Amino acid sequence: MPATSMEQLVSLCKRRGFIFQNADIYGGFQGLYDFGPLGVELKNNLKAAWWRAMVYERDDVEGVDCAILTHRKVLHYSGHEDTFSDPMVDCKDCKCRMRADTLKDGKCSECGSTNLTEIRQFNLMFKTNVGPIDDGESFGYLRPETAQAIFVNFKNVVDSTSRKVPFGIAQMGKSFRNEITPRNFIFRVREFEQMELEFFVEPGTDLEWHEKWKEARLKWWQEQGLSMENIKPVAIPKEDLAHYSKATYDIYYKFPHGLEELEGIADRTDYDLANHSKNQSEFKISAHVHDKNVDSNSKLALYDEEKKEWFIPFVIEPSAGVERGVLAVLTEAYTEEKLENGNERIVLKLKKHLAPIKVAVIPLKRNNEQIMAIAHKIKKDLLKLGIGRVSLEDSGNIGKAYRRHDEVGTPICVTVDFETIEAEPASVTIRDRDTMRQHRVNLIDLPDYVKEFFS
Repeated sequence: MPATSMEQLVSLCKRRGFIFQNADIYGGFQGLYDFGPLGVELKNNLKAAWWRAMVYERDDVEGVDCAILTHRKVLHYSGHEDTFSDPMVDCKDCKCRMRADTLKDGKCSECGSTNLTEIRQFNLMFKTNVGPIDDGESFGYLRPETAQAIFVNFKNVVDSTSRKVPFGIAQMGKSFRNEITPRNFIFRVREFEQMELEFFVEPGTDLEWHEKWKEARLKWWQEQGLSMENIKPVAIPKEDLAHYSKATYDIYYKFPHGLEELEGIADRTDYDLANHSKNQSEFKISAHVHDKNVDSNSKLALYDEEKKEWFIPFVIEPSAGVERGVLAVLTEAYTEEKLENGNERIVLKLKKHLAPIKVAVIPLKRNNEQIMAIAHKIKKDLLKLGIGRVSLEDSGNIGKAYRRHDEVGTPICVTVDFETIEAEPASVTIRDRDTMRQHRVNLIDLPDYVKEFFS
């Protein structure tokens, strides 16, 4: 059964080095978290799985990695300067500040007072000075999303790759939003990573592709270990759609704090490319143009050889947060088990490809030179397989080592003992994380065994 409370996950993450509160020694920096030794491995493995599925396994997607600092005109013509905001209120009694759309019965979420200020819009973007002179005009933004950098590089990618629709541009990277009320651990934070794809299609085929991408993304999340019992795809009602969206599916997941969005899949029409193009009036644009662009020097369009006309592609955007993905994967994998001897254990039943540590090599006696020499050689040989991190666990207590690696999700442990150095042929003990079963494998066969296990 997945984790039922956020406290379970927070405790495990801090205890085992997955996630720490940022600036913890100074009381913490709200809405910011640091990924520890195992957290960074889990996060990187999830990102690698996304990149592999989006870029390597497809023939119609290219990847980019764009700058985090963003030109102010990009976010002006995208509409972010005017529309990227949340409704905010203050409580006049306890001075708490909160999002107006999260209030229950019009009461302060802290003290329950109804003595609140009028609702006002709060822009979520972080503004930063650029250059040596802070004159109020020389500024840019920390990007609030990775998408806009993809759109403004549309022509660069097309010109350098000769792509034709349908094709996509993928990007992973940091984004920043000055959230009014960060909450629920790493679910809603001010600095986070996104995994976004902008998939460009011919107008008129967008709804078909929208459905295809919904199914593809549901399948991918299942491959990461999420159960369909805890996933709910929801078609957003027309009246609740973002201003740029023709249709949107939100993939909801049953987090410990409730059913909330894990990923959004939007049909953005030609809104973004149109707004970043110069002289949009030359094209047939069905989406609302935010602001006539007099600054852009490019026409972000493609030429249809058959129809002998230019057109702006429509865009399907699957967009997921890395931190929310990590939280969902941890929630699903977290398991508390009662053992036959009456004891209990916590185990993270992560998919093999996501596990932070793939194999733990455990010498039974850390002060035995022969055992330690073999353990080091095993680690070196297994690293050559390219399966990921292999850990040498030399705590000296085999029982505690097994429990630790259960908690961090290590799929198999390899124990080097006296039989390894005394018996012929030399062998080691393999312990499976999920079943806790143990069996022996000849040392010479170990690399092939591990390679097969992770294939």
